[in-house]
Amino acid sequence: MLPLQNMKVLDVSQIMAGPYCTMVLADMGAEVIKVEKVNGGDDSRQMGPYVNDESTCFSQINRNKKSISLNLKEARGRDIFYRLAAEADVIVENYRPGVTKSLAIDYDTMKEINPGIIYCSISGYGQTGPYSHKGGFDLVAQGMTGLMSMTGEKGGRPLKTGIAVYDIGAGITAVYSILAAYIHRMNGGEGQHVDIAITECGLPWFTWEAAAYFAEGKVPEPTGWRHRVSAPYQAVKVRDGYIMLGCANQRTWERFCRDVLEREDLMADERFLTNFARGQHVEELEALLETLLVEHDADFWLERCDVAGVPAGPINDFDQAMQDEHYLARGMVQEMEHPVIGRMKTIGFPSKFSRTPSQIRSPAPLFAQHTDEVLAELGLSGSDIERLRAEGHIR
Repeated sequence: MLPLQNMKVLDVSQIMAGPYCTMVLADMGAEVIKVEKVNGGDDSRQMGPYVNDESTCFSQINRNKKSISLNLKEARGRDIFYRLAAEADVIVENYRPGVTKSLAIDYDTMKEINPGIIYCSISGYGQTGPYSHKGGFDLVAQGMTGLMSMTGEKGGRPLKTGIAVYDIGAGITAVYSILAAYIHRMNGGEGQHVDIAITECGLPWFTWEAAAYFAEGKVPEPTGWRHRVSAPYQAVKVRDGYIMLGCANQRTWERFCRDVLEREDLMADERFLTNFARGQHVEELEALLETLLVEHDADFWLERCDVAGVPAGPINDFDQAMQDEHYLARGMVQEMEHPVIGRMKTIGFPSKFSRTPSQIRSPAPLFAQHTDEVLAELGLSGSDIERLRAEGHIR
């Protein structure tokens, strides 16, 4: 038994934020019916790389779902959507605000059909506010929220993060918000509209930055490879490259000096007595440490840090990360059989449930693969389905 196996989700989203949200719900057991547009389906189906002409981008983020295709611009297609919505628990959409109303699949319309529906909208700026009409994407959010102003090196060009942190963040925010609304309804409450803005979801993550800003008016600046507060908590150069060193408190700093470097004199140096002092003299500290660390390779220092209980780790590229024995042992690389792509690997599940572990029950669906199956469950006959298809209401 999976924890969400009784939840039914209609997914009218595409690309990344919404599909990531519904994939997580599906991984935990929800039945997710992905409603794709008739002309081409989810736009990520047109994004490479491809294997046997099938998008691997789409396939990485849409496992455990069913796919149907409806023409929501036509009354017959909307009527089928309404019948599905009447039996659903959750609807997830990521149209620009106003589009769902023009299609007559907005929250106000849906709650008349199903008063208990949990309707989650994911958009660039949210459903209200002066920017709500604008389109928003991950990189726009990274710029607007200040993230890019503090990423990279001081005086350099603004840099984005290596991954679509706000798209995935919006999907994660949508997951826990939907679950909260679902629990509220289970406890005797009602359905509701959940409004998620991509450009807002990451702001609560800036906890340390907010502490300094609201207390002292300090605006965070880029610090490159170093932490803003703790030192040495950063990338440091060793003989064959770099490692990450995590002396984030006084105890680990002292262990590092005594047990790793065997330089207890550094603990008595007035420049490095406290974390605050080390932060004030971080450039001097870094230069001194690297004169010592470049004498040995990364493996040497990582082993010594491990024995001493000092947090440290390699700076892997993605290939190295995906082959790391720890991630492999924890199931963070999974395999599944796709009917077109064949045997393929995918990222595993970060939550480890002792009783209800997530599982891959099916690969990402082919375009409109389950249309006939889902419509038959609604009671439509084979001839009804063929007529709808001939008239262009479904694929």
